[in-house]
Amino acid sequence: MDINTKFEKLKGIAKGLRRVLVAFSGGVDSTFLLKICIDTLGPENVLAVIGASPAYPARELAEARAIAKALGANFVVIQTTEMDDPDFIRNPRNRCYYCKRSLFDLMWNVAGQRGMDHIVEGSNLDDMNDFRPGRRAVEEKGVISPLLLAKLTKNDIRELSRTLGLPTHNKPSYACLASRIPYETRIDMSLLRRIEYSEDFLKDLGFKQVRVRYHGDVARIEVPAGDFDTVVANGEKIYQGLKSFGFTYITLDLRGYRTGSMNEEGPSTPH
Repeated sequence: MDINTKFEKLKGIAKGLRRVLVAFSGGVDSTFLLKICIDTLGPENVLAVIGASPAYPARELAEARAIAKALGANFVVIQTTEMDDPDFIRNPRNRCYYCKRSLFDLMWNVAGQRGMDHIVEGSNLDDMNDFRPGRRAVEEKGVISPLLLAKLTKNDIRELSRTLGLPTHNKPSYACLASRIPYETRIDMSLLRRIEYSEDFLKDLGFKQVRVRYHGDVARIEVPAGDFDTVVANGEKIYQGLKSFGFTYITLDLRGYRTGSMNEEGPSTPH
């Protein structure tokens, strides 16, 4: 199926949704999905809901708000509750399931209050090739994945987003801050903030695609291989910066940036 056929299929799916709540993060996929829903159904029939979470950096939240406004979307920000869930806090391999389950419960409450018929989210075809325990919550909670149903890949979505003039067409992929923490290491607010501040520090130095993975006293930096020389050139500045956020040892992962690198190792010793 070519990209234009997939795009037409997506628009056909969107037309059948009537009034829809879009789970919105400001990323490539959910921005594209929100745009299509607005264009197809009209802004009065679409509500973007942004989850304000301790695992969602402040600058990402601000960017999501700005994008929703730029698209002319009606939107609300809700406070998430995953940090109240002991199953999420203990950080098992299916951590994302517990987070998504509570998030969709909150979104269904909003949908009921605002008269929305469906909730949609931005999973795409490529996501099916990765470890995605949150997918179970999508299915259990009756949430629709139009991009997946239209068989759109990430590259398809980026290309269509570029054609539509969306600012997210070349935005780096992003995952929540909890994904930087080894499984079975308990999640707490201070740890999430250390990771957030470390990544913000590196982004302020000009790194666009970056992860700071937590390993106790060790911060493992992931950037694309093409950025290795820049890391080394700024080594002392990076060391001092991340040390100020509580890390003792600052390392560069020689395999470079990749999604899901925490899935490469077994469970850590609980902290």
